[in-house]
Amino acid sequence: MGIAWWNIESHRTWLSTEGIRILRFATNSSLTAVGFASLDSSGRPVQGAPQPTYVTSRMTHVFALAHLMGIPGAGSLVDRGVAALLSQAFDERHGGWFEFLAPTTEDQKKKTAYVHAFVLLAATSARLAQRNDADELLSRVTEVIEERFWDEKAGRCVDAWSSDWEVLDNYRGANSNMHLVESFLALADSKGDVLWRDRALRIAEFFIHDVASKFEWRVPEHYDECWEPLLEYGRGAPNHQFRPYGSTPGHWMEWSRLLLSIEAAYETPPPWLFMDAQALFRTAIAMGWAVDGQDGFVYTLDWENKPAVRSRPHWVIAEAIGAAATLGKRSQNSEYELWYRRWWDYVSSNVIDETLGSWHHELDPTNQPRETTWRGKPDVYHAFQATIIPQLPQISSLAGALSGRQPLGIGGRLV
Repeated sequence: MGIAWWNIESHRTWLSTEGIRILRFATNSSLTAVGFASLDSSGRPVQGAPQPTYVTSRMTHVFALAHLMGIPGAGSLVDRGVAALLSQAFDERHGGWFEFLAPTTEDQKKKTAYVHAFVLLAATSARLAQRNDADELLSRVTEVIEERFWDEKAGRCVDAWSSDWEVLDNYRGANSNMHLVESFLALADSKGDVLWRDRALRIAEFFIHDVASKFEWRVPEHYDECWEPLLEYGRGAPNHQFRPYGSTPGHWMEWSRLLLSIEAAYETPPPWLFMDAQALFRTAIAMGWAVDGQDGFVYTLDWENKPAVRSRPHWVIAEAIGAAATLGKRSQNSEYELWYRRWWDYVSSNVIDETLGSWHHELDPTNQPRETTWRGKPDVYHAFQATIIPQLPQISSLAGALSGRQPLGIGGRLV
């Protein structure tokens, strides 16, 4: 078959060039009073709308990665994000992070695991980048997650609280826990603490090895307070950005890559991590790729494996690329590299916006840009990471690898 693309210097140069192009677009998010703003389709800050805390957190993480990669100017943007997370997004009265910077309504003040996962990711990446006040941010958010979200008995995190921490929502979610896996692994790399690595493993074992394996490797997204799947949850709002109805093939790809990140953190990892990662990848292709006659991954499927929402979100193909690259290097199976090539070709033809910048965040079933689920191009978290992951070996966290910190299980996973 020839040399894998990720081993060809010209392809790696292309990835780096695309990453820089995406970063240039992303810097416009700092054209706001504090933190980072969501961007519209042309890269202008969205005016008159609340600033989601997860956007400021994601962008802080992205600029921390850029700083670790030696890209001038990124470090000061990391400092900007950390400052906003320590001030405008932080609840000085009750502790924890609001859904939005400088919130004005009670709904904007609620406390969710999803937001705290990205605050933690921003803090760990900023700390590994040795930026100002990162230690303070990391200390605060770790304490909140430990006290308010981590359920030691269950081995996973609860999802949402009222702003004063008095009322815990009965809902439990796979999405927030998936991102906490990513953040816990970064925290483990940052602090050298195996506790958080082991917690990442416990989360993945439940959602994937215990639950998804019983659903033909489809990952149920929604659960009740007893951690029983709620298969009909969200039927009335199938296009929801974070809690859509059905199952989400893009998350199967994301979990696939994260299972290998967990594997990289152990000298002797559980064998099921690699096997389950392959099963998730295969199922996502079989059920989610081009299932309606056009290339692209559909957003969601119902429980009869029919497309529920046929839009093609950009983050799904980004995660598929990351999973293909990681599995390809781990397995040395050329099948993954062929998918990797096919998906970059698809991105080049359909997703990259050469005119306005960055990537179209959503395509319709005919692969034309649309804004149904997502408005504009809020952040570059998924797209930027898709240009970095193929250039690295199998690692436990991006910031950990780029900072020179070896994964905790340094035997054999980096060669």
